[in-house]
Amino acid sequence: MSELPLDLIKQALIEDGAYRDLTTLSTVPATAQGWAVLLARSEGVIAGLPVALAAFRLLDERVESEALVEDGETVVASQTLARLSGPARALLSAERVALNFLGHLSGIATLTARCVRAVAGTGVRILDTRKTTPGLRALEKEAVRLGGGVNHRFGLSDGILIKDNHIKAAGGVAAAVEAVRRQVPHLLKIEVECETLDEVRAALRAGADVILLDNMELDLLRQAVALVRAEAPGVLLEASGGIGPDPERLAAVAGTGVDFISLGALTHSAPNLDVALEFL
Repeated sequence: MSELPLDLIKQALIEDGAYRDLTTLSTVPATAQGWAVLLARSEGVIAGLPVALAAFRLLDERVESEALVEDGETVVASQTLARLSGPARALLSAERVALNFLGHLSGIATLTARCVRAVAGTGVRILDTRKTTPGLRALEKEAVRLGGGVNHRFGLSDGILIKDNHIKAAGGVAAAVEAVRRQVPHLLKIEVECETLDEVRAALRAGADVILLDNMELDLLRQAVALVRAEAPGVLLEASGGIGPDPERLAAVAGTGVDFISLGALTHSAPNLDVALEFL
């Protein structure tokens, strides 16, 4: 990420009461200096370390930090991620916000890397979705990228994805695609969500560039892939819905011949990576 979301980090510090940490203010002298390290307590892929370190500096600009790993790097349990020094109050009061960002984002990167490994060698790419935490989308999608995944649309203005409710509101697949063609640049790809083979055929007739195969069992996925490859081999195929991050399930879906697998679980269900701050 080229620029840190300083306003977001500061808001998190305010939310946590870090500027008036009663416990720390009561127990730690204002002049006390501290030295600490950020540690990984389990193996995983690091994401959000610059964000975590910025939390300490935003609370007190006198805090100095040294990152010992880079975002996107795989670490092992007990590995030191960064060193910190400065006013002890700032190190203690910013601790939870820093660890929240680091653990959450590293958890996303770690889960994404696990999913990417599950489909290695198939040519299938793992995509995220818009099922992100409000306000954290940029950070969470960057964490997906650091884990080896690929970002789908960042927002609704980034691409065309005609879903079932759009189709109903527009009066059918053909009407929806035709309406989009009249409104958007010709270079923009149009993706249509389909749940049945009849819907896949309708999307092909309408001239869809990408077809999202939603909530299909493996046998139906294989049939849909075979249909599209036979009639329109240039159309890209995305599998989504009910897949989850299980490696065996991912490998099986990848084996059907789709181009992409998208998972909301990457951002909405990734377990935190266990990280900690320890005073020296």
